[in-house]
Amino acid sequence: MQKLVLILGFLLVAASARSQVLISVLFGDKLNSESIEFGLEGGLNYSNIRGFENDAGLTKFNLGYYFDIRMKDALYFHTGLQCLYNMGMSKLSDNDIEFLGAAKLEYPGNYSQNIFVFYLPMLAQYRFKNYTYVEAGPQLGWMYSSFVQFKSDHYDRDVNIKDYNNSLTNWFDGGLAVGVGYKLMKGEGWSIGARYYQGFTNVFKDVSGSRANSIYLVCKIPIGAAPKKEKDQTN
Repeated sequence: MQKLVLILGFLLVAASARSQVLISVLFGDKLNSESIEFGLEGGLNYSNIRGFENDAGLTKFNLGYYFDIRMKDALYFHTGLQCLYNMGMSKLSDNDIEFLGAAKLEYPGNYSQNIFVFYLPMLAQYRFKNYTYVEAGPQLGWMYSSFVQFKSDHYDRDVNIKDYNNSLTNWFDGGLAVGVGYKLMKGEGWSIGARYYQGFTNVFKDVSGSRANSIYLVCKIPIGAAPKKEKDQTN
C-alpha cells in the first residue's frame, strides 16, 4: 500500500507541474482567482457492483480535473471531470464469469470486471473556518468501456487477458456522492479527503439491482496561475 501511495503522489506532482506551465501560458489567471479554483484531482478508489457472487471489490487509481466555484461566502460548487476512472469488482465466481461472457481458463488467477467511466460530479461544498469541508450532490457517468480481465503470474509466466463485454452494460450511471476533506496550508494549498458514491441506476442491462458504489480517497492539487491577491503581495 505504501508503494502505491508513493507512486500516486509522484504521478500527481509530475502531472501538476506539466499542467501548471501549459495552463498558465494558455489562460493566465483566468482559471484560478478568488472565486474559482482549478486543478487536478486524483486518488485511490475502491468500488464494487451489487447483484453478483464476487468476493471482493476493485481497487484502482483515478485522475481528473476539478473546479471549485464560490457561490456565496463559504458555499462552493464543486464540479469537473474524472477522466481516468475505473470501477468494477474482482474475484469473480464461475457463474459471474459465465454471465459476463469471459473464457474460463484452466490455470489459477484472478478475474475482475473493469468499467471505464467519465464521471461528472455536481456537488455543493461548504468550507468551515478550520479549513475542513463537507460536500454532497449528484454524480453522473458515461460508461464507455467494459471488460473482464484475467491476471495470473503462476508457472513463471505473467498472463493478462481482456474479454470485452460492452454490450452487457448500460451507457449511463447516476447516483449521489458525499464527502469530507481538509485544505492544507491554511486553506491555500492541496486538499485531501474522502468521498463515497452510491449509484442509483443499473450498471448491467440484464441484472436488476446491479448498482455501483465506491469509496474514493481524494487528493486535489490547484494548478495554474496564483490567485491575484497573492500576486499583489509579491510586487
